[in-house]
Amino acid sequence: MTSTLAPSGIDPAASPARALVCRACSARYPLIAQHACYECFGPLEVDHDPAALAAVTREQIEAGPRNIWRYAPLLPVGQDPATRVTLDPGFTPLVAAPRLAAEVGLTAPLWVKDDSANPTHSFKDRVVSVALTAARSLGFTRFACASTGNLANSVAAHAARAGVPSVVFIPSDLEQGKVLTTAVYGGDLVAIDGSYDDVNRLCGELVETDEFEDTAFVNVNVRPYYAEGSKTLGYEVAEQLGWRIPAQVVIPMASGELLTKVDKAFAELVEIGLVEAPAGGWRVFGAQSAGCSPIAAALHADSDTINPVKPTGIAKSLNIGDPAAGPYALESVRRTGGWMAAADDDEIRAGIRLLARTAGVFAETAGGVTVAVLRKLVESGRLDPTAETVIFNTGEGLKTLDAVADQAGPSHRIKASLRAARGAGLMG
Repeated sequence: MTSTLAPSGIDPAASPARALVCRACSARYPLIAQHACYECFGPLEVDHDPAALAAVTREQIEAGPRNIWRYAPLLPVGQDPATRVTLDPGFTPLVAAPRLAAEVGLTAPLWVKDDSANPTHSFKDRVVSVALTAARSLGFTRFACASTGNLANSVAAHAARAGVPSVVFIPSDLEQGKVLTTAVYGGDLVAIDGSYDDVNRLCGELVETDEFEDTAFVNVNVRPYYAEGSKTLGYEVAEQLGWRIPAQVVIPMASGELLTKVDKAFAELVEIGLVEAPAGGWRVFGAQSAGCSPIAAALHADSDTINPVKPTGIAKSLNIGDPAAGPYALESVRRTGGWMAAADDDEIRAGIRLLARTAGVFAETAGGVTVAVLRKLVESGRLDPTAETVIFNTGEGLKTLDAVADQAGPSHRIKASLRAARGAGLMG
């Protein structure tokens, strides 16, 4: 648990944010660098002024830049472009996927929100841009994180562009693609012998030391602001669908925070009058790897207790064995009438290939989890095949090539001649 005694540098005149509030006990705190409640140790999130949000119009948003900062009037920071620490992520493609829909048994429209199109090729650019913009406003002079790979890429890249030192901590067994795409930016990259949960625990200890008092850990001491960046995915989906909310969404889960924030984004848009809720509301579905599925296991056991696990399996970006936002993901799924399921490694690989073959989107392992779970949800009757659905691809397949390296390659190998092409059946 950390905080800064310095006054907030977040401009109260420009920002709709008015405080940090505990999700568990509703205790309130100033807009400072603090992520846990002093009263009950519950997580903090940003509380906004309803009147400020209600004043935002569709026209105001549509006049903004084609990135997450078009939603600056709904975010806690970044209203002044000069204050932003950003790669300008967002407004990524919403891809129609009729062939994938047919393969998995959907008759209603199916869309893929493809966040691999972000600058460092994952949705983490959204959360990092918001977190580090807050960090700069709060006076931090070094950027850091604990990461399963994509977050490390994004923090290192943002720091490089801003000219700020960075130090990122990762498990030592990450995919080589994610290691290289962090190290290339030139900041400090620290590989830890242990799981992500071990890495996160160390970062929680480091942030309390004098040596790291000038350091913003995006998913520790400035986590409330970091989490707000995830809401831009929900805002974008609604805007790209013509200012409406899909009936169903399927979202990969690691900590569970992305799922809760997309749900929250939809609720905010309805509350402030920018969209109308679909008839019957929307339903939220969660996707986990079978090698790390503590949130789904709790739901299936009809329990509120999430038992930590030791992660295994190829979906390393989802391998958080002790998910901080798990209880809130359970609440979102139960409240909306959704469900959760898990996919094993073979199903994940098949999901990656299915998405690529039918939609032209090459996803990392987390995307394979989402597609595999989509199929399971349809087959089990949990997901309505006649209702419009959006699934979320959160990262680029080039980062996790090992997952399908032995399953994809040349379909033919021939000599450079017409005879050879004809003999291989390539001439029709």
